Amino acid sequence: MWTGTAWPIDLPSLQVDLGRSLDFTGSEPLQGAPEAEDGNIEYKLKLVNPSQYRFEHLVTQMKWRLQEGRGEAVYQIGVEDNGLLVGLAEEEMRASLKTLHRMAEKVGADITVLREREVDYDSDMPRKITEVLVRKVPDNQQFLDLRVAVLGNVDSGKSTLLGVLTQGELDNGRGRARLNLFRHLHEIQSGRTSSISFEILGFNSKGEVVNYSDSRTAEEICESSSKMITFIDLAGHHKYLHTTIFGLTSYCPDCALLLVSANTGIAGTTREHLGLALALKVPFFIVVSKVDLCAKTTVERTVRQLERVLKQPGCHKVPMLVTSEDDAVTAAQQFAQSPNVTPIFTLSSVSGESLDLLKVFLNILPPLTNSKEQEELMQQLTEFQVDEIYTVPEVGTVVGGTLASGICREGDQLVVGPTDDGRFLELKVCSIQRNRSACRVLRAGQAATLALGDFDRALLRKGMVMVSPEMNPTICSVFEAEIVLLFHATTFRRGFQVTVHVGNVRQTAVVEKIHAKDKLRTGEKAVVRFRFLKHPEYLKVGAKLLFREGVTKGIGHVTDVQAISAGEAQANMGF
Repeated sequence: MWTGTAWPIDLPSLQVDLGRSLDFTGSEPLQGAPEAEDGNIEYKLKLVNPSQYRFEHLVTQMKWRLQEGRGEAVYQIGVEDNGLLVGLAEEEMRASLKTLHRMAEKVGADITVLREREVDYDSDMPRKITEVLVRKVPDNQQFLDLRVAVLGNVDSGKSTLLGVLTQGELDNGRGRARLNLFRHLHEIQSGRTSSISFEILGFNSKGEVVNYSDSRTAEEICESSSKMITFIDLAGHHKYLHTTIFGLTSYCPDCALLLVSANTGIAGTTREHLGLALALKVPFFIVVSKVDLCAKTTVERTVRQLERVLKQPGCHKVPMLVTSEDDAVTAAQQFAQSPNVTPIFTLSSVSGESLDLLKVFLNILPPLTNSKEQEELMQQLTEFQVDEIYTVPEVGTVVGGTLASGICREGDQLVVGPTDDGRFLELKVCSIQRNRSACRVLRAGQAATLALGDFDRALLRKGMVMVSPEMNPTICSVFEAEIVLLFHATTFRRGFQVTVHVGNVRQTAVVEKIHAKDKLRTGEKAVVRFRFLKHPEYLKVGAKLLFREGVTKGIGHVTDVQAISAGEAQANMGF
């Protein structure tokens, strides 16, 4: 008989799942939360020998759940629609799984049994509940894609963990696993990341890991995978904080992985990175690394320290320590359903301890964005945010970034800007690559690199946007934002200069006016007017904003944009 781990607090809003403090003993069937109409979780009491009409209806239902989960669905067999945990005898369960397999074949999906649970209602026959993952790559995509930003203090083992996950080999304790991730010579020499790098980890339709082991190329990983995790490896050192903020605001990660070293605990930039994730409302889970270097009591002390911080009023998180495969399945489902749940993993990149639990979690973790939201974004006009600019031999100028809205195809004619004098320039998309493999169509929310042929690289910069000409994009030098001052040593007043981050835009701005106040102190809220110092930018009302200058930090959102024409921009900038 199995009993799960109790939640630290009551979470009635969370859906039932089989790992939530349920003891399946007693005479009365247990009652969980009723099945939700939306979402990718489906309850089924049994699927024994359905009629042809009923089978077709079940297949249609499966298509709907797969669409809701953007290619993934979880079936819980032996559970009634109202959440009653009934369970099935072995023969009925076998027949139900056979039907489920036929349904999956019909829609071109694969099924994997995640876990089985025995329930006992004082009967002689053992009864079980089975949880099954159904996965199918959507017809209009190459693979499911999840972007995970990797945060944590310097020397906590971020690059090493990613090296172990993506290369398939454990570290030697001296940083061998991370060497393939570094982009610059000084990073290899110092062992510290200073730039943003991307690493991929694939899972096939049966949930097996696909990575660079067996000498696979990136193209082969993409072809063999039905689900891709793209890790955004960010810098941990304080002097590269601007790069880390840019990675979080610009690359739109689905969630973040906060790495904490077991032997040092919450140190250095850990609190700062945690605060950034909370401020930008990026869901995160925690990995405690280097457990092979510490005594068990030290690891437990670090976990307790994390739990204390997560429960503080500023965080309002529910920590969930993952110690078994069962916990990992539960954590993945609860993490997707409630932004308050924060799974905590304890592992080692050298001994490999508990590394499999993190892989199980990443395999099952469903997309955190709603399929309806993505459909709505795809209906809008094309907007691609430029984050990186390269020159590739025999290809020409290449830009990397994220498609914020619309659809982008090879051969599309777009305009890019604003330039320093406020203009938008015409260009053509020659080819598209996603995760280093060719792609014909790019959809809203996806990250990619676009080849622009012989377009002059000198005309491009980070922070630009490529949009449909029909959009008639507006630019601004002056904008207003409702802000909260998170920290400032003295008073924040007119004339103060800060570095502003809005999406992929990063530029120094001066405070022109604080509405209804002369000055601001830590914790105070106000509407502030900013003016960019260097050149105009493309901003949208409602966009999240983060600003900093030394120890000064603040967050907010854009409330008003004072649009200007290219002529006005030239006049303002002195052209």
